[in-house]
Amino acid sequence: MKTLNKIGVIGAGSMAEAIVSGLIKGKLMAPDQIIISNRSNSERLFELQTAYGVKVTHDKKEVIEQSSIILLAMKPKDVEAGINSIKDYVTNQLIISVLAGVSIATISQIFEKDLPVVRAMPNTSASIGKSATAIAANDKVTADNLQACKTLFEAIGSCTVVKEAQLDAVTGLSGSGPAYLYYFVESLEKAAEEVGLEGQIARELILQTIAGAAEMLTTSGKHASVLRKEVTSPNGTTEAGLTMLKDKNFEEAVISCVKRATERSEELKEMFAKTVINTTK
Repeated sequence: MKTLNKIGVIGAGSMAEAIVSGLIKGKLMAPDQIIISNRSNSERLFELQTAYGVKVTHDKKEVIEQSSIILLAMKPKDVEAGINSIKDYVTNQLIISVLAGVSIATISQIFEKDLPVVRAMPNTSASIGKSATAIAANDKVTADNLQACKTLFEAIGSCTVVKEAQLDAVTGLSGSGPAYLYYFVESLEKAAEEVGLEGQIARELILQTIAGAAEMLTTSGKHASVLRKEVTSPNGTTEAGLTMLKDKNFEEAVISCVKRATERSEELKEMFAKTVINTTK
């Protein structure tokens, strides 16, 4: 596997930790190849240093000068302040952003430099090496840059290259997707309780059912609709349950969920772009 040089992480939230954890667990990077900084939360930096052995500092100049790759992982609302705190030190490093709804154009405008920028949308399953990540790049990103980025995200799951225009949809689908599944599991647990199953027993059955279904989808080569029909006997229990889901507009609810999350990503992108335009006039 191609190795990466040092990476500087700006931001110390859950996504930053998920990626750092995945890189270290996947042995793509050693702890001393990762340096993390945030705005002011020293306690949080200490937590990450203790958990993973990485370097931490509030000195942004130190982060940038020691890194060939800069990972922007602050909260999207802090993107302008975060980039302004490092842009004077950035030269030709590869910039990777995992900020939902913040476009490459907006990032470049804040930096006020023509830099290689990759926008990525992983999800928090990165912490266990199971993220579904999509990436898009600007025309300053070389083939080597793109391969380094793919190598990074393949260490924490799968990585797919898409057009930037598709990233809002990716955000609505797989970026937010784990939360949808967790909510579904919560609903199954409540249902299990109502039909008389104990909590721990229900949880074990639910998780294995989901794991088994995911494995079937992955290995069988069959479409989900085919697998569904194979386990749905006429007038049987599965059909009875599925009928209730259809009556409650389950499919429409899921589609609306993904569409609304996608729209929200588009709204955030426009909002951040307008904010940057207004503050740079």
